[in-house]
Amino acid sequence: MRLFRVFIPTSVLALLISEVTIIFFCYILASYILIDVDPVVFLFYDSGATRICVVVATLIAGLYLQDLYTNLRIRSKTLFFQQLCLALGVAFLAQGFLSYGASSWVLPRWIMMLGSAFCLVFLTAWRLMFSSAGLSAIGTQKVLFLGRSEVVAEIAARLKELPQLGFTAIGYLDDASQGELIAGVPWLGEVKALRLVVEQYKPDRIVVGLTERRNRLPVIDLLDLRLSGLQVDESATAFENAFGRICARELRPGHLIFSSELGPSTGKLMLQSIYSSLIALVGAVVTLPIMLIVAVAVKLSSPGPILFRQARVGHNNVPFTLYKFRSMREDAESTTGAVWAVENDPRVTPVGRWLRRLRLDELPQFFNVLRGEMSIVGPRPERPEFVSMLTEKIPYYRQRHSVKPGITGLAQISHKYSDSLEDTITKLEYDLYYIKNLSPALDAYIIFHTIKVMLLGRGAQ
Repeated sequence: MRLFRVFIPTSVLALLISEVTIIFFCYILASYILIDVDPVVFLFYDSGATRICVVVATLIAGLYLQDLYTNLRIRSKTLFFQQLCLALGVAFLAQGFLSYGASSWVLPRWIMMLGSAFCLVFLTAWRLMFSSAGLSAIGTQKVLFLGRSEVVAEIAARLKELPQLGFTAIGYLDDASQGELIAGVPWLGEVKALRLVVEQYKPDRIVVGLTERRNRLPVIDLLDLRLSGLQVDESATAFENAFGRICARELRPGHLIFSSELGPSTGKLMLQSIYSSLIALVGAVVTLPIMLIVAVAVKLSSPGPILFRQARVGHNNVPFTLYKFRSMREDAESTTGAVWAVENDPRVTPVGRWLRRLRLDELPQFFNVLRGEMSIVGPRPERPEFVSMLTEKIPYYRQRHSVKPGITGLAQISHKYSDSLEDTITKLEYDLYYIKNLSPALDAYIIFHTIKVMLLGRGAQ
C-alpha cells in the first residue's frame, strides 16, 4: 500500500493493527480482573480508555524504535523477548513522567503491571506465529522477470531478503542464460517462451529487465498479457517499489522530460516554504535553551568560534552560508582542504562527537530555514567543491538542486553517511524519489522517522 507517498507493505500494516488490538485487549482484560466495580465505569467514565491509549502509544513507540516493524521475522526468541521488555520499560517510564504533571492519564499501578505481563505472553506468542505463518497467510504476488540485468538481480535479492514486501520471484526468462540462478531465482527458458511460461506458472506480475530490447522485446505478447489483466512493469518501476528510491542507472533523459510526476508543482513548493518556516520558528524558540547550553559547551571545550559557517549549494545552484555549531577543531581542513568526514574522524572534538551523534550541531539551521535558504525537509546541501566534482561523475546530480535543501531528508533516514561515490549515488536516488513525490505527507513521514534517527544516534559521522 502507498501511504505518505511511500510504499508500505500490507504485512507491516496488518501487524501494527493486530498488535495495537492485542495490547488494548491485554490492559482491558487486566481491568476486568482487578476492578471490583463494573469496569465499564472505569473505561468510559473514569477516562480508563484514554489511559490505555496512552500506554498503547508508548508501547508501540518502543517497538518501533527497535525496528520491530522493519524486521518482521523473529530470528531469536530471546532477543525479541528482551526487545519487548525494553518497549515495556519505555511505557513504564512514560507513566512515571506523566504521574508528575498529568496524573489523570496514568493507568492504575496494578492494571499496568498485570496488563504488561499479559503483553509479554500474548505479544510474544503472536509475533512468533506471525513470523512463521502470518506473512505467508497474508499472501504474496508471484513475479516473473523478463531478462537478467543487474537491476533485476538486485530486485530479486531484495524480494528474497524482505518477504514482508509481499512478492515472490518464481523465475526469469533470458536468451543468453544457460540455466544459472540469479539471487536464487531459476532460469525458466528463453524470451520466446513467455506465453508458455505464463500459462504454466501463472505469475501475477512481469518485470521487464532486458539489457538489450531491440528486436528482443516480445511487444505483442506483453501487450496481450497486459490487456488480459496481468501487471507488467519496467525494472525501474519495480526497483522503486522494492527499494523506495529511483534507480539512477535506469533513468533516461526522456523519462525526466516527459514524466508528469517528476518535479513538484509551484503550489507544493510554496506550501512547503510556509510550513517549513512555521516549524523552524517553533523549533528555534523551543530549542533556544538547548542552543545556549550547546554554545557554552562548544566555547569551553576548544578554541575557536561557536558557530561554523560554510558555503553550500542551494536551490537552483545558488550558494548560501550554512550555520552549524562547530564540532571540529578550528584548523580541521587547514592542510587537507575540503574532504568528507569519516567514521571516528580525528578532527572532531569530544563535545562535537556528542553534538553530531545527537544532531544538536544542526540546530542553527532553523535560521537558514527562516531566511528562506533551506526547508525542514529536502536533499542535504553539499559544498560547492564536492558539487562540481560529483556533477561531472554522476549523471543527474545537478537535478537535486531543483528544490530547496533540507535540514533532514529521505536519504538521511534511509541510508548511512556518504563517504564514497557509491554512497552518494544511492543518496541521489533517494533525493530523486523525494523530488518526484514531494508533498506535506512525505515531509511528515520523514520528520517522524528523523526523530527516531536522532534518538538512536544513527548515521552520524
